[in-house]
Amino acid sequence: MQVLVDTSIWVDYFRSGIKSSELSILIDENLIVTNDIIIAELIPYLKVKRQNKIIQLLSEIMKFPLKIDWEEIIQLQVKCLKSGISGVGIPDLIIAQNSRQNSCSIYSLDRHFLMLQKIVGIGNYGH
Repeated sequence: MQVLVDTSIWVDYFRSGIKSSELSILIDENLIVTNDIIIAELIPYLKVKRQNKIIQLLSEIMKFPLKIDWEEIIQLQVKCLKSGISGVGIPDLIIAQNSRQNSCSIYSLDRHFLMLQKIVGIGNYGH
């Protein structure tokens, strides 16, 4: 199964964090995918001298197109609030929607995705 790697995991990976070995395995097994919003979110976290090289490497990863259904995003935000989940940003909702549309799991350190699992019907890699 493909795994949509969220920005938080990439940041951890480039800092040789706690999840870097797990991501290395997924990379070696060619299971990772990305999208434009994740790449755009990642850029501010990259060291300037490494940005172009890393962006080039990430461009070689299979990228899911973003097919944003704004009506669904609004409904998801309402469902979150009714479930007592506040503070979920639009980028996270779009990433969750993209994951569901493409039937893949999300790999993230962001707790919002664990909460969105039930509301959106997405899988969370490693949980």
